[in-house]
Amino acid sequence: MLLIIGYGNRLRNDDGVGLRAAELLRERSASPAVEILAVPQLTPELVEPVSRAERVIFIDAAVEGPPGEIRQRTLLASPAGAAFTHRMTPEALLAGAAALYGASPSGVLYSISGESFAYGESLTPAVERAVIELVEKLST
Repeated sequence: MLLIIGYGNRLRNDDGVGLRAAELLRERSASPAVEILAVPQLTPELVEPVSRAERVIFIDAAVEGPPGEIRQRTLLASPAGAAFTHRMTPEALLAGAAALYGASPSGVLYSISGESFAYGESLTPAVERAVIELVEKLST
């Protein structure tokens, strides 16, 4: 199973990029082998669905880089920062899946550089274009 987790704060303009991407991917996906979650933050409760996946794609905003830049990073399970708090990293979720369930899904993080993180509910044009580009890439 493929698990896609888009996360961020939709009330801070471009910080909502992960949520927007997850929603668009959900509209395009009809496969029962793909689970798509849109969440405000990564929490320990996500360890269980991560443990059921063969591959996990995380989508989030980045504060560095030119607006709309898409970066891809392969993730390794890392217990560093894996203390069970109210906010976790993608690496900590992968480490939690390994520690608690003996699972070892592969993981990748797609980050889209934002332009505006001020209060608001819309993505800037460069970031919206990047979301569409990423969704098209992941939909194929």
